[in-house]
Amino acid sequence: MLKVGLVGLGFMGNSHLQNYLRLEEEGFPIKLVAICDVDEAKQGGALVEGNLPTGVSPVDFSQYTFYQDMAEMIEKEDLDYVDLCLPTYLHSPKAVEAMSLGMPVFCEKPMAISSEAAQEMIDASEKYGKQLMIGQTLRFFPSYLYVKETIDSGRYGKVVAGSFFRGGTTPIWSWENWLLKKDKSGGCLLDQHIHDVDTINWLFGPPESVSTSGKVINEGNGYDIVSSNYHYADGKVVNAEDDWTINNDDFGFEMRFRVNFERGTIILENGKLRDYPHGDKSFEPDISKESGYYLEIKHFAESILNNTQADLRVPSASAKQTIYIAEKEQASADANGKRVSL
Repeated sequence: MLKVGLVGLGFMGNSHLQNYLRLEEEGFPIKLVAICDVDEAKQGGALVEGNLPTGVSPVDFSQYTFYQDMAEMIEKEDLDYVDLCLPTYLHSPKAVEAMSLGMPVFCEKPMAISSEAAQEMIDASEKYGKQLMIGQTLRFFPSYLYVKETIDSGRYGKVVAGSFFRGGTTPIWSWENWLLKKDKSGGCLLDQHIHDVDTINWLFGPPESVSTSGKVINEGNGYDIVSSNYHYADGKVVNAEDDWTINNDDFGFEMRFRVNFERGTIILENGKLRDYPHGDKSFEPDISKESGYYLEIKHFAESILNNTQADLRVPSASAKQTIYIAEKEQASADANGKRVSL
C-alpha cells in the first residue's frame, strides 16, 4: 500500500485529491494520508475551483493529518512519495528538499520556473536516487495519445502541420494571486501555454528555432496572450496559441488542435476528436474517455510499486527541455517576435 503526502491544496491540489479518492475507491493500493498547506482554511475543507472540472466530491478531511511544513510531514509520516501542487517558483526547491529527505516526487507542471531550476531537480533525483516525474498531463490524455500513436506508426505518413490552442478565463483563484505574478508563475506562457509547448516537444521533438508574439494586459502578469511558431528542418508548419483573457462564462475553457499528415488530418475541437483520412470518410476514433489527470497519477504510482522509473512517460530531461523551449519563446516575445534559435 503506497502512502502519499500531498503538498498544496489549491486548484490542482484539489484535482489530485479527487483522483486519490477515486483510486482508493477502486481498490488501487494507494492511500493519501497527509496534506501540507500553509493556508489554515484548507484544514476546514475549503477547496479551490479553477477553469477545469476537477471534481468537488465531499471529502472527510478528518482522515488526514494536516501540516504547514513539508519537512515535518515527511519526518512524522511513513510516506512512499510526495505529490507537489505548489506555485511554480517553489517546484524546484521543494522537490529538491523532498528528495534529499528520501522522497520520490510527483510534481505538477511546469517543471520549474527556469531550465536552471529544472536541472537542479534532475541533479537531486540522480544524487539521491529518487524517482521524479512532472505532471505534463497531455501526454496521458487519450486524444493526444491517439496523435502520438499515429505519428509513431506512420499510418498517415509524415506530419506536415500542427496547430494548437488553449484559452479561457484569467486565473484569479490562486493563493495570494501568485498565478498573475510573472516571477512566481511565468505568466500565461509558462503556466498554461506550457501544455502545448510540451505536447509539441513530445510529438515532434524540439524545433530548431521559435518566433513568438506576446501581449501583456496587466503589468506584472507576464504575457497574457501568446502565439508561437516552431521552425523545423523538414519545413512542417507548427503553431501554438494561448489566451487566458477570455473572461466570459459562456466560453469556459477550450483546448484544441489540428495535426495534418501527408495522408490524413486529426482534429480535436469542442471536446470531440475526429479523424479525417484522405480520400475516405471521417470518423470518431474509439478512444478512452479517461482523464489524463487520473492516468498520470496512476502511472507514477505504478512506477513506484513496480520500480519502473526508466519507463516514465515524462522523463525529467524531456520536461526540462520543454522549459528551455519556453524560455526561448519568452526571449523571442521580448524581442518583438524575433526568431530565436535553440
